[in-house]
Amino acid sequence: MTHDRSPSDITDVTQLVLHERRSRDRGWWDAQRECFAPDSTVRVSWFRGTGADFVTESEKLAANGEDATHSVGPPVVDLHRDRALAEVPCHMELRTHLDDTPVMLSCHARLLYRAERRSDEWLIASLDAVYERDAVTPHVPGTRLHLDEEKLATFRPSYRMLAYLLGQRGYSIAEDLYGDDRPEHVAALHRSAWTWLRNGR
Repeated sequence: MTHDRSPSDITDVTQLVLHERRSRDRGWWDAQRECFAPDSTVRVSWFRGTGADFVTESEKLAANGEDATHSVGPPVVDLHRDRALAEVPCHMELRTHLDDTPVMLSCHARLLYRAERRSDEWLIASLDAVYERDAVTPHVPGTRLHLDEEKLATFRPSYRMLAYLLGQRGYSIAEDLYGDDRPEHVAALHRSAWTWLRNGR
């Protein structure tokens, strides 16, 4: 579903989403803000709101020592006139603690960006994460981790450890996020995204 625009548009959208992720990991907050449209929205595990507020809260998260990094694969970009969809495979790692034990949280997801050309500039209109699976490992191999199995079982399997660990650190994790354990929910997201793309200006 790539129509009406030159390959340079695909490059521009690809660079837009890659710059957004790189800016997040490098702590280049002003550069990250410039990637989002003023009326943009973001929905990820620990945040739901505007793109500008997402950057502000990400900055606070980093200042609190939550050292997250994102490794992303090549985006798949679909274009229609002045709108674009970009799906990006993403592996997130977060250095944190389980009680007093240093651990690494590893999370696999797909990031779905909607982008719009506004005044000859591509900007992110929305960002949604689709969660696949996650795991937690101790920094020191062989360290025993103590988990509340009953509490752990209350979280969804596509982002169970993410919800468990961030919940312990005071973050509220929504129960209705997009995840591969609810394929019908993910399918509805994609239908909505394709409808949005086809109705582009």
